[in-house]
This record gives sequence, structure tokens and C-alpha cells, in this order.
Amino acid sequence: MLTWRAVRKFVWGDVPETRAEQILLLKIDWFILSYCCLMYFTIYLDTSNVANAYVSGMKEELHMYGTQYNKLNTIWTCGYIIGMIPNNLMLQVVSPRIWFPSTQIVWGVLTFCASTVKNINQLYAIRFIQGVAEASAFIGTHYVLGSWYKTGELGKRSGIFTSSGLIGTLFSGVLQAAVYQNLNGVSGRSGWRWLFIIDGVITLPIALYGFLVFPNVPSTTTAFYLSEEERRLAVARIQADKKLNAKGAHGQLSWDLVRRVLGRWRWYGCSLLFLVSGECESFGSNNLMGLWLKAVGGYTVEEVDYYPSGVTAFGIVSTLVCATWTDSTRSRARWPVLVWISVAVIVASICIVVWSSPTGLKFFAYYLAGASYTGQATTFTWANQICADDDQERAIVLASMNMWNNAVNAWWPLIFYPATDAPKFRKGMWAMIGTGVATLMVTFFVWYMEQREKRSRLVLEEDDGDGDVKISEKDVDVETVSAT
Repeated sequence: MLTWRAVRKFVWGDVPETRAEQILLLKIDWFILSYCCLMYFTIYLDTSNVANAYVSGMKEELHMYGTQYNKLNTIWTCGYIIGMIPNNLMLQVVSPRIWFPSTQIVWGVLTFCASTVKNINQLYAIRFIQGVAEASAFIGTHYVLGSWYKTGELGKRSGIFTSSGLIGTLFSGVLQAAVYQNLNGVSGRSGWRWLFIIDGVITLPIALYGFLVFPNVPSTTTAFYLSEEERRLAVARIQADKKLNAKGAHGQLSWDLVRRVLGRWRWYGCSLLFLVSGECESFGSNNLMGLWLKAVGGYTVEEVDYYPSGVTAFGIVSTLVCATWTDSTRSRARWPVLVWISVAVIVASICIVVWSSPTGLKFFAYYLAGASYTGQATTFTWANQICADDDQERAIVLASMNMWNNAVNAWWPLIFYPATDAPKFRKGMWAMIGTGVATLMVTFFVWYMEQREKRSRLVLEEDDGDGDVKISEKDVDVETVSAT
């Protein structure tokens, strides 16, 4: 039995102590993860479809030239940045169960519209509005996950959520190749136009599913599949695990929040961490392998769609393995994962910048760079863990991390990864080496500050004589939920 428990803990995180908590965890795993993962899958499917459409005929049909492909991504990023704060503020006003699916319907309809564009300017406008609509999904989901899951459960769930987006990227390449083979020219539409239509068909039913099952956060949930006792238990177990600061309760905004956020290192350190480490994903997010294959020639359209899927596949495996490992360790240390992705992208960049290297080594380098996707789940899980004692600070830190990364990502590819630099991307490879080194430095800074804060907290607890906070199901009453 001990062996089975150890295996279960390694695979799925901390094992609940009571049957009631086991049933609760099973329910929130099924309903929260199923919708969040499907929603994120459609975002990455939509984003990746643009890259796959570009190398599958869209470039020629819309007469795209120069860096217009990069500008298309930058315009989406600008919409994403502009929409981030309003979307996340709306989550404090409108139920996430309503807001998430509503925005998903918007970008699903716009995906249909993308299949009808006649020129690049029309596609620019659609991509900008899609960026605004998609802005709340990623960071909003990490906030919701951190509201429902304990520290020992969160890493694996964040990894599964992030991997669902990568599966969307992986599926997009396979889907585009299949569409090009079977639907190109059907009803007078190009294969890349059919790709957007199919994407929209996939997106809208998932939005309707969200209206039905998404449960909001524990303190406000009215989900039909949770009993009153389970709702109270959901609140209590998070309070016991995170010792939630009363000033940081969901929905109770005050000016003291500004002092708490700006007066501590967390906002600065975590924002800088994802600002830097997020750019390690440039290999995959800019489809550099696809652009390389198209530029060197000798590959079919299907091969240009298929081969870059290996980058994403390696990213999925790396994300799930690292998330499982970090949750299973006693210390819940997240920093080794950042070291891993830094080393991976540095090695990959060196292999590519030495252009005389064999083609096989370049394939290996691009696939190895897929490890960079692991940073998403890890950095946001780490931030959730660092800010676990203050719910409002946690929400702002998570949003700021994504905002600052996208603020850099709006112009970074235009300078270092323009499509015109294919196939060598020499500037980009040197920039990636620098990014990997910078990620190592910032990771050490965040780890050091986290350890210093832990030591200070232990000293205060010893001085105050406070013990661990333990809340059982019997100790929870309605007033606890109301106060939260």
C-alpha cells in the first residue's frame, strides 16, 4: 500500500487524507481541467494555425512579403497586452464561468472570419481583436488553478494545462497537412482557409461546455456538481495549505494592495523571471523550424507542416515530466526546471549558429529547444507558490508576469527573428544564448529571495509561537466561506 501511495503521489501530486477530499479533488480535476485544457487547446490551435497557414499557401495568396508575417504576430501580441488588464479586472466583476466562454465565442467567430480575408490588412484587424479576446484565458486559468489546488497538487495541474496548449500546436501541424491533402481546392477554398473553418468548428462547442461546468473560485462557486459541504471543504483546504492572508481575499480590493505589491520583491522578481525566460520559447512561438525548412527548400508542404511538430512533442514530454518531478519532491523546488530550459536553448542555439553543422544536428537542436515550453507551467506554479499567502497579490503578480513578457514579445521577434532572416537566424541564435544566460541569473535571484523570505517567516513564527494551521472538514462552517 505504501508503494502504491508513493506512485500515486509521484504521478498525481499530494494524496488527499480523507475520502471526502478525494471525491472533491476528482470533481475539480475533471470539470476545471477539462474545460481549461480544451479552452487553451483552441487558443494554441488558433495561434499555430496562422504559422502553418503561412507556409501552406497563405503567404502567396495574400501576397505577403518581408516581415509581414512577424508583424501579424506582433499585432496579435499588442491586442493581447491591451486586453490583459481589462480582462483580468472583469474576472473580479463577472463570473469566470460567464467571462471565459464568452470571450472564447468571440475568438471562435473571428477564426471563421479569418477564412474569408482578401488581403493582409483584414487579417491584421482580425488578429488584433482576437488577441484582446484571448488575453484572459492563460493568466485567468493560472489564477483559478491556484485558487483550487494546494501547493503539492498545483505543479502537475499547471503542467497538464500548459501541455494542452502545446497539443493544440502539435495538432495544428498535423491538421494543416491533412487539410492540405484532402480539402485544398474543395468548394473553391484553399487548404489554409479550410484550416480556419475547422478551428472555429472546434472552438464554439467547447465554449458552450464552459458555460455549463466551469465552477468559478471556491469562495463564489455555485457549481451544480458540488454539495454545500464540498464547497466549504474547498475553501478550508486552501486556507489550511496556504494560510491565506485575510487582506488578500478574492474580490476585496483596497489601496493597501498597492503597498503590498510594490513593497515586496515578489512582483519585481517573478515579472522579470517570465519576461526573460518566456523569450526562450521563441524557437517554437515563431515557428523557426518551419521557416528554416521552407527557406532551404527541398521539403514538401506536408513535411514543412509535419516536421516542426517534433519541437512541440518534446515540449509536451518535458513539461509533464518536470511538473511531475517538482510536485513529487519534498521541497517543491521549481528552479531546476529553469536551469534545464536555459541549458537546452543555449546548446540548441550553438548547434544552429555553427551553420556548417550537419542537417541532422540542426533537427536535433530545434527539437531540443522544445524544452523551453516547460518554463510556462513551472514559472507560474512557482509564482503561485511564492504568493500563496496573499490572494490579491497573487492575481496581480501572475497578470504582470504575462503582461511584461508579451510587452517584450511584441517587438522581440521583429528584431531577432524576422522571416527574412531565414534560414540561419544568426542574430536570433545569439540573442537566444544571451536569453538563456539571463534566465539562469534571474532564476538564482528569485530562488535566493524566496529562501530569504522563508527564513524570515520561520523566525517570526518561532518568535510568535505560532504552530501550523490545520483545518479539518469538521472545523469548517458557513461563516468561514462567507468571510472568504
